[in-house]
Amino acid sequence: MSTLTFFLLGAPAGEQSNPLAMFLPLILIFIVFYFFIIRPQKKKEDQRKSMIEAVKKNDRVITIGGLHGTVTQVDETSVLVQVDSNTKLRVEKSAISSVSGKDTAS
Repeated sequence: MSTLTFFLLGAPAGEQSNPLAMFLPLILIFIVFYFFIIRPQKKKEDQRKSMIEAVKKNDRVITIGGLHGTVTQVDETSVLVQVDSNTKLRVEKSAISSVSGKDTAS
């Protein structure tokens, strides 16, 4: 029996294959997915959660919609953002894209 036929048809009926050898490619694929996709995404999400929890008054923020402003009040689930001298908007904390730090103009 040629090598190609053995590879395509599998082991002859009398020989048994190792079950670990059958699952090894799946295990390796899961390990690669974990280290290159799942773990970095979880780390990024944890950093975003800690950034949102650390938002405080006078921080400069950018929302997901692209609004830039200064936080004037922080509630449990939302913040009040001053975008102009007479304009304040209430925004959910989950809508904050980034925090730039303290407002130096105040």
